[in-house]
Amino acid sequence: MKLSKWTRWLTRSLIAALAIGVLAVWSVSDALAAWKPTRPIEFIIMAGKGGGADRIARLMQKIVTENKWSPQPLVPINKKGGSGAEAMLYLKQKKGNPHVILVTLNSFFTTPRLRKLPVSYKDLTPVYRLAMDTFVLWVNAKSNIKTVDDWVKAVKAKKGKWTMGGTGKMQEDQLVTNMLQQAYGLEGLITYVPFRGGGTVAKNLAGGHIDSSVNNPSEGLPHFPGKVRPIAVSKVPTFKELGKPKLVYFMQRSINAPGGIPKGAIAWYRDLFTKLCNSSEWKQYTNKKALNRACLTGGPLASFFVEEDNKHKALLTGMGLLK
Repeated sequence: MKLSKWTRWLTRSLIAALAIGVLAVWSVSDALAAWKPTRPIEFIIMAGKGGGADRIARLMQKIVTENKWSPQPLVPINKKGGSGAEAMLYLKQKKGNPHVILVTLNSFFTTPRLRKLPVSYKDLTPVYRLAMDTFVLWVNAKSNIKTVDDWVKAVKAKKGKWTMGGTGKMQEDQLVTNMLQQAYGLEGLITYVPFRGGGTVAKNLAGGHIDSSVNNPSEGLPHFPGKVRPIAVSKVPTFKELGKPKLVYFMQRSINAPGGIPKGAIAWYRDLFTKLCNSSEWKQYTNKKALNRACLTGGPLASFFVEEDNKHKALLTGMGLLK
């Protein structure tokens, strides 16, 4: 059976189009799979040394190195200035650079608003969320404080001279301190004392230089038991169980990259941190340090950031920190 010229032309055209389409799909997939870092990766930490974010970043570096998951090293770099402002502005300047990533705190949402920065989480590329960290109300172990009720009575007894240590100004620790004051009617009775890192906060509490703190578990545990005592957790007993559900507050631990990086780089980093989040080392660490392991990426992570940003805006406005 002979084919007409039209049929032969149409057949050849369809075959050619199919070939081009297959080639295009192969080329995109190949490009995504082909990207790998070609120089050391700057692993930016938006806090000082010794704190929760610093400890977590350096653990991630160790896990990646020991498992040989990256052809280039992750190099932790602390940029603690301005309660995370220095780190976020640095990433904005690195737009399009796939060899820079950032491990975040909740100041990722609060600092740009409070300091009116020309950058926000929307300028960056969401990569992966690995955990939700808790906050613990700690006191010095030499004190007679054993419960939150004891703590409230002790604060009131000092008549405005109680000191609460925390990391930075208007960061998560001060936000939680403000929440505690409102929940227990302690407005004006607590002086918030900012330090450069969570490790320094814990040392000052252990040394009796401040009265209490709201450190993350990983920051206080090196001094427990013996020098500090946990009273309640934003997770046991939880503040919710103590009748204060509005004091349930978590710190997200996520990875972000500069805006405008190649799709292949995004895919590579997501694969890297998927391995890390599902590793036995990460599971053991999160269990030991009372973190909620919370692996999340892609569209769900982007939606989570929107929700968290709206939540922190409402918290800051409710506390009179935003107009």
